[in-house]
Amino acid sequence: MNTTPSTTGTIRAVFLDVDGTYADYGVVPDGHVRAVRAAREAGHRVLLCTGRPVSMLPDSILAAGFDGLVASAGAYVEVAGTVLVDRRFPAELAARTVAALDAHDAVYVLEAQEALHVPPAALERLRAILDAHFRQAPECPVGSSAILDAVHPTAKRAAVPFAKVSVFDSPVAMECLVRDIGGGIAVVANSVADEGRHAGELYQRGISKADGVAAVIAHLGIARENTVAVGDGANDLEMIAYAGVGIAIEGSSPEVLAVADRTAARPRQEGLVAAFAELGLY
Repeated sequence: MNTTPSTTGTIRAVFLDVDGTYADYGVVPDGHVRAVRAAREAGHRVLLCTGRPVSMLPDSILAAGFDGLVASAGAYVEVAGTVLVDRRFPAELAARTVAALDAHDAVYVLEAQEALHVPPAALERLRAILDAHFRQAPECPVGSSAILDAVHPTAKRAAVPFAKVSVFDSPVAMECLVRDIGGGIAVVANSVADEGRHAGELYQRGISKADGVAAVIAHLGIARENTVAVGDGANDLEMIAYAGVGIAIEGSSPEVLAVADRTAARPRQEGLVAAFAELGLY
């Protein structure tokens, strides 16, 4: 992987994880907004690359302006309004997933680009979990409402065309749920509201943020060595390893730090400001 800035004048594609990287508890630092705008003004392409679906991205996160986004951890890709990838759970896998979650009375959200779907009986438990999580925010929390405003209590959930599942509370370990669901499913740690609970994100095995990055740069005609990826979570591993320059946020897990070329400070320290400057993005 390349660890030095590209030649002056080279257009780069920059991919930013959201939670813990671009934003903290849903709050985007002003310096990060300015850094994104300056990089785009310099001609670079800046995209969000998040585990969140489109329906979980409020205007407060999108306000800086982006050239596109990779959502649902690689299952959805959009560039300048053109949808390049939109992968949903196949019907049979969706039915097995919902059945296993309901059998254990788990609190979960089916994440579609259009909306978030939750079992009606679990809505109040979900609200309590999210409110408790976002109350830890150092500033006025906005993340809880951003998620809950997109939630729909849905009775016929197996019929919903969803891309990923966030499990917020389960009476059994995530590995048990994966075994119950059977083939085609994988799990990664949840970046929101996993304190002391069995929680995680269920996704189709074989899909990652790196796939989304590859789809974007193929569409834009940008070489892999001219990509920058920044993240902090388990679902950022493949993206950081794939990019020409992979950046891990300080305090990330050892696995994430091990595949990164360099580190950046956390959102509260506006780490992207220095990282963009060091890479010559503006």
